[in-house]
Amino acid sequence: MIVTNIDTVPNKAITTHYGLVMGSITQTKHVGRDFMAALKSIFGGELVGYTELLADARKQAETRMIKQAESMGANAVVNVRFSTAQIMTGCAEILCYGTAVTVA
Repeated sequence: MIVTNIDTVPNKAITTHYGLVMGSITQTKHVGRDFMAALKSIFGGELVGYTELLADARKQAETRMIKQAESMGANAVVNVRFSTAQIMTGCAEILCYGTAVTVA
């Protein structure tokens, strides 16, 4: 599966357009990570636990989007974007979306 954030695939022609595909995950903070983040906020620096948590969530959202595209018969997803929204305190939705197409 070709996944790109541009609206075409270089040196390929879009032969079929399937439409919007998306994958999402709602992720909450882990109590242990939250405690460590509170300590880290006193001294400053990267919150590595949260960075890893969000990277995992983005990967899962992308995987779900790709599965949806595959189920439609697509071999590529173009114009891919990520969006994050806070659902409630300590809980966020990560959304990955794009346009499913066939390229040749």
